[in-house]
Amino acid sequence: MSERAPEALLWDFLRGAMTTQALAVVCDLGVPSALAGGPRHVDDLARETGVDADALHRVLRALASDGIFAEREARVFANTVASDVAGTEAWKSFAHLFGGVFYGALEDLAEAVRNGKTTFAERFGAEYWLWLASHPEERSEFDRAMGGRNDRSAERLAAVEWRDDEVVVDVGGGNGSLLLGLLRRKPNLRGIVFDLPETNRDEASFPDRLEFVAGDFFERAPRGDTYLLSGILHDWDDERAAAICRTIRAAASPDARLLIAESVIPAGNEPEGAKWLDLLMLVLAGGRERTEPEWRELLGSTGFEVEQIESGLIQARCR
Repeated sequence: MSERAPEALLWDFLRGAMTTQALAVVCDLGVPSALAGGPRHVDDLARETGVDADALHRVLRALASDGIFAEREARVFANTVASDVAGTEAWKSFAHLFGGVFYGALEDLAEAVRNGKTTFAERFGAEYWLWLASHPEERSEFDRAMGGRNDRSAERLAAVEWRDDEVVVDVGGGNGSLLLGLLRRKPNLRGIVFDLPETNRDEASFPDRLEFVAGDFFERAPRGDTYLLSGILHDWDDERAAAICRTIRAAASPDARLLIAESVIPAGNEPEGAKWLDLLMLVLAGGRERTEPEWRELLGSTGFEVEQIESGLIQARCR
């Protein structure tokens, strides 16, 4: 397989801002859902969504050139496999976030590189989590995006060995979708979703074996047998990530374990999405993605011993 021309590679990086915005626009307009029934003329889509037909055609044409949508005939567009996925709830929310608040935060990447610190509060007037709390619609988008990736995580967690009637605490568990997925696969477990009270959730849908407990994971955590951290520690720098781990360690039973569903950055130059997500964490909340040595250092310094580590699932136990 021949290497790409350097100019082509550079162009893909330079146009990244446009691709992000174009996908966010069509997802916010609901175009993938509007095409779920089959191909439609751009004029119909424009009338339905209340936008300019020529401008919408130009956006769809650009996206179709990279496999998101397909122009079946002049000005008639259909979904592709990629745009079908873009129409799902979680991916619509991801597109909204990356085209909105995340996009704005990344405008200050140069400043973050200069000083090594998060820049979010300078632009938005509050730290990211406080900003989310004061913007409930954005909080809902965030919870939907995070919840959408949980089915695969639940499948992976279900493959771990479990005891009957084990109490599983999902720390920062959001809308509870991860624990719901795990409990469906492991009906003998009991679960606690632990998160801030403003988290968007539907407690009426929770089974008897699952409850929501409101609280701040920097201050306390419910007592349990197994603790889950799914996409939580990468939001924080080492000092605050260690504080979360110590809070859990203080609440945990002596033989409790900790399961962390996060990336482990590999060495070398192979493509790895977490290396890019790491830049978002830098500007958004001062967090970071971590390598295996960094994970071992963090957990070892907070009272845990790593038993198994692989990207997507780190298993540790109280020591």
